[in-house]
Amino acid sequence: VQLQASGGGLVEAGGSLRLSCVASGRTFSTFAMAWFRQTPGKEREFVAAISYSGGSTDYADSVKGRFTVSRDNAKNTLFLQMNTLKPEDTAVYYCAAVARDYWEDYASALDFDYDNWGQGTLVTVSS
Repeated sequence: VQLQASGGGLVEAGGSLRLSCVASGRTFSTFAMAWFRQTPGKEREFVAAISYSGGSTDYADSVKGRFTVSRDNAKNTLFLQMNTLKPEDTAVYYCAAVARDYWEDYASALDFDYDNWGQGTLVTVSS
């Protein structure tokens, strides 16, 4: 599956952004999805994940209550709604995907679980 992330940009602290990740090439509804982020000099960090059905989600403690992950399987699109943004949210955000069997309807926070990655979209939050 090919992944194309978009929606990043410059926003003031306290503002909101919505990231999108469009998938093509395979049946999107069979893929568990996730968002990760990375800043220069730091390791990639888990942000949010969602199961293939959308029935299970997981969030990093640092974004709980502020970010919401969702998906529209009819449009092959993953979303990340980011509210109350903080300067420490500044990073390149990547979407990731992994194919699942029907009994594997869970969200994973582990980056090594994912074998398809998008190109990243930059989010910059000014103070």
